[in-house]
Amino acid sequence: MNRLFLDANVLFSIAYGSASLEVFWKIGRQRQCRLLASAYVIEEAIRNLSSPGQFKRLKDLLAEVEIVPDADPKIPCPVILPEKDRPVLLAAVQARATHFISGDLQHFNAYRGQIIQGVLICTPRDYLQNIRQP
Repeated sequence: MNRLFLDANVLFSIAYGSASLEVFWKIGRQRQCRLLASAYVIEEAIRNLSSPGQFKRLKDLLAEVEIVPDADPKIPCPVILPEKDRPVLLAAVQARATHFISGDLQHFNAYRGQIIQGVLICTPRDYLQNIRQP
């Protein structure tokens, strides 16, 4: 079963009401994948919310997400990333995620489609297109 580590931008986008991301929760409920996030990405997502309704929506959706430990700060990052993004990728690696789902093309696009220490870096669209192919 795929283990999908969700980046903060995915979490705050779903909280803002992005209907296209709801499919991740649907396939999670169907036991086709497990949704993962760390406290670090959840805190970042919360900082990007602008209304109590968005916070409630995120809180409700997080009930279906496995909260994994934050990355050990002593472990070096295997790729070049801004300091604030290193703990995100490392948490995905340490949680043994199969996929890192991020819409952050500014920082992760250079690694898009690559497997970094067992974790495939992809956008939500990349992942969904891949699982829908026969």
